[in-house]
Amino acid sequence: MANSEPEERRPERPAEEDGTAHLFRAVGKQLKVLRVRAGMSQKELGAVAHCGEDLISAMERGVRTPQPEFLALADPLLGAGGVLLAAVEDVREAQKKARTRHPEWYRGYAKMEAEAIELHLYANQGVPGLLQTEDYARGVFSKRRPLLSEERVEKRVSDRLARQQIFERWPGPTCSFVLEEAVLQRPIGGLDVHVVQLRQLLRYGRMRNVEIQVLPTSCEEHPNMDGAFNLLVPKGQHHQVAYTEAQGYPKLITDPGEVRLIADRYGIMRALALTPRESLDLIEKMLGER
Repeated sequence: MANSEPEERRPERPAEEDGTAHLFRAVGKQLKVLRVRAGMSQKELGAVAHCGEDLISAMERGVRTPQPEFLALADPLLGAGGVLLAAVEDVREAQKKARTRHPEWYRGYAKMEAEAIELHLYANQGVPGLLQTEDYARGVFSKRRPLLSEERVEKRVSDRLARQQIFERWPGPTCSFVLEEAVLQRPIGGLDVHVVQLRQLLRYGRMRNVEIQVLPTSCEEHPNMDGAFNLLVPKGQHHQVAYTEAQGYPKLITDPGEVRLIADRYGIMRALALTPRESLDLIEKMLGER
């Protein structure tokens, strides 16, 4: 589902097996050394590189993949003398390999999501993975049953954050999210993590290609009591496909009739939900910022 990659039901190929995770961590360490040597904070580098402080932090820790375009921009900014530029081709190749680090049977959807021109998600249990902060994702994976090893938790967190690179594409995909109000009230990971997560929702919701809508718990009607789902338009196509998951059992739906039924439900929920502006106002009120 949008909230979690499904449980493995076939052998999984770890990212470490092909060296991609090691490369990203090494480049992240280089980035941090160069930034510190240049006397810049993460916030300052983010400002001049046109990205967020949290993204700089994630790249330095190796949990987010540095984009080749970012490395090309950061090299002269940090006086790297070509060190970061030299890693561009290796990073580009590693990114292609990294796309296979999800479970084999999930990779088809993951590839479609990464290249989609439209994404529309409905979430009723937790914040969708595409919008999660690192700590929120860690809170999700560290408490799921059966318990995952610490190594597997960190791999899942890294893989999840890597999916968020779709927001760094240009042109970016058209995205919409309908979140049940209860999703905003559940403090996964603790209150401090919850506050940061709500602020991240505000940040994503203010992007020009993203709309977040909240479906109030007080709503007296609901067209979809069958669980969360994703709708997307794959690259090079003009029709939607749907993805659902229940208890770790995924289903990619391509039948036009079935997809249309889900899309109809989604349209009704968007009509019943708060507008994007009203939804962001609600999140701000929950943070005490209004």
